[in-house]
Amino acid sequence: MINKKICLFVLLFALIAALRIHADDNSLIKQSEDPIEITSNRMEAFNENKLVVFSGNAKATQGNKVLKADQLRLYYKEESGKKEKIGTLETEGAGDLEKIEAKGHVLLSQGKRTATGDEAVYFRDSNKVIMTGNAMLKEGKNIIRGDRVIVFLNENRGTVESNTQKQVKAIIYPQEKKKAETN
Repeated sequence: MINKKICLFVLLFALIAALRIHADDNSLIKQSEDPIEITSNRMEAFNENKLVVFSGNAKATQGNKVLKADQLRLYYKEESGKKEKIGTLETEGAGDLEKIEAKGHVLLSQGKRTATGDEAVYFRDSNKVIMTGNAMLKEGKNIIRGDRVIVFLNENRGTVESNTQKQVKAIIYPQEKKKAETN
């Protein structure tokens, strides 16, 4: 009986958290008013940690932007004193979305531009994604590799960085630019 209540509580928390993602202006892509749709094989909510974990083929979609990974971890800011009533239970509010951590086979795509890596962190306040581990930025056939890829979602730009032992490596196809200009 207690396990059923706990499961019901977790499910209700997850639904509230998902509704906040859709309703808040603090969405994955700040400038877009499109809702975020998240799908996965499993979802776990940890109210006391202000954390919701989507695992197994996790995918967050908003407009033409897609973030895929083996696991997506949504972290919420602490809101002191804010309480919510779920049935007869009173719980701490989840607060605003702070960041999303993506782990395992991470792919961020927007139109023809993609960034891949082993891990990524999306920071809501600065609206940027930092990709690490086999990081690569790709548009068309053009590829840039480094230790870290930073994608600035509001500015439609990215940065690729490497440490001092290894340099950034780019493979650029000039005809790709010409094709884009003629279209």
